[in-house]
Amino acid sequence: MPDWLSAIILGLVEGLTEFIPVSSTGHLLLTKTAMGLKDPSWDTFIVLIQLGAILAVVALYFQRLWNVVIGLPTRPEARRFALSVIIAVIPAFAAGLLLHDVIKTLLFESPLLICWSLLIGGVILLVIDKKAPPAVDHDAMALPLHKALIVGLFQCLSLVPGVSRSGSTIVGSMLFGIERRAAAEFSFFMAIPIMVGAFVLDVYKNRDALDAGHVSIVAIGFVVSFLSGLVVVKYMLDFVGKRGFAPFAWWRIVVGLGGLAVLYLRH
Repeated sequence: MPDWLSAIILGLVEGLTEFIPVSSTGHLLLTKTAMGLKDPSWDTFIVLIQLGAILAVVALYFQRLWNVVIGLPTRPEARRFALSVIIAVIPAFAAGLLLHDVIKTLLFESPLLICWSLLIGGVILLVIDKKAPPAVDHDAMALPLHKALIVGLFQCLSLVPGVSRSGSTIVGSMLFGIERRAAAEFSFFMAIPIMVGAFVLDVYKNRDALDAGHVSIVAIGFVVSFLSGLVVVKYMLDFVGKRGFAPFAWWRIVVGLGGLAVLYLRH
């Protein structure tokens, strides 16, 4: 399969899974393994194209985010929202910097870990979706700061491929009384600085290995993930409002069990 076609497929997987609680990284790594892409540069590709999907959030929420930016000097609620996002992303930033090499060299190479993470995470998400305490916070841009920190600590779990960044933050949010839609939106907002940071860190660490050929392939995946991410973000919140997170939980369980079956049959 030519590299440009592999980039399109991986870009689609990224954009379609980044914002739903099924683990985009887990799906990308399993897809990469199934396609036989063994070159380590594809692991860097997977991290870099995530920024394309994140820009979909910026595009769709641009007006609200811009209102926050211009309101920082004069509006306390704008400063409070910005502070809540900063507080929420600090734990994952710190853990990501400390564990970056371990994650890329060990955890990214373990399909077994990814499948178990998908399966266990699916069961947890299914339980939380049905048994979460009543929601008391309904606005993603006005969460209590201590809850923002708690959600940020839950996000650290997503450093393990297969756990899911959105899944871990949504579960943490719902456990502490944040309504489903608000939990999903706050997960979107948290993703922006986290993914930008991961993008910059990976570009810096792989700056000597990125040649013109790599850049063109990344650009293809970047654009595809942006376009497919736009579709998902636009329709996800209405879907969650009507059906909850159970369909995503069952998807995780099916993919996790299927992957484990394949891995154990191979051995």
